[in-house]
Amino acid sequence: MIGAIAERIAIAWVNVAVLQAGLWFIARRTKNAGIVDVGWALAFSLVATIYAFGTTAPAAGWLPISLVVMLWSARLGVYLLWRGAATGPEEGRYSELRRRWQPNADRGFFALFQAQAALTAVLSIAFVVPFIEAPWDGGLLRALAIVIAVAGIAGESVADLQLARWKRDPANRGMVCDVGLWGYSRHPNYFFEWCVWLGFAVYSLAFHGGWIALLAQAIIFASIFGVTGIPPTENQAIRSKGDAYRAYQARVSKFVPRPPKRA
Repeated sequence: MIGAIAERIAIAWVNVAVLQAGLWFIARRTKNAGIVDVGWALAFSLVATIYAFGTTAPAAGWLPISLVVMLWSARLGVYLLWRGAATGPEEGRYSELRRRWQPNADRGFFALFQAQAALTAVLSIAFVVPFIEAPWDGGLLRALAIVIAVAGIAGESVADLQLARWKRDPANRGMVCDVGLWGYSRHPNYFFEWCVWLGFAVYSLAFHGGWIALLAQAIIFASIFGVTGIPPTENQAIRSKGDAYRAYQARVSKFVPRPPKRA
């Protein structure tokens, strides 16, 4: 089992590394490294397709999760493109890296793009087991998992659209978004993203050896709470919005959506 997983992850890594190398060449020309995020999102569809072509496991086990992975991947990739990740002005975090890494910025971004390729391959342990083993659960656990993952995709989509609509109003410039889901959680997009990966993990538990998917869930959770998710997002919000965001922190849940505290 471990050998079969390692072999598939290695194949996925090579393919995604080639994809990210191609995107790096584009980023070199456009001077916009944000395309790495688009590549990261869409690469999961590529990985699921590669796993599907190389499987001998029953389609009833792997087909539902592969479709959900592709739905999540396409939704996120299209949203990032629509938001201008590859065509608009370069995001501040990448502009800052470009400034820090001069005069070797291109080399630094190549390493970043390849690190994203490796991360994609590692995180694919969240759904690789159904392409190797037959399920044991009779369908109930897998059905629950699909519900969780699809609900996560829907919630994340709603949160993204609510934030985009709020940002389009010039009257909101410099203010804190607390409309819709953003009035119940300071990070509903992260919460529902976590739900998607929770769904992947629960689905894999319906297969022998599927516990390995919990490692991907743990990586996502740690990233949200300790690395690239909530801490830098909130630090930037405090720098830009000050006391208004501190009041928002005191009133609204950090992660799990729930009714806000009374002022």
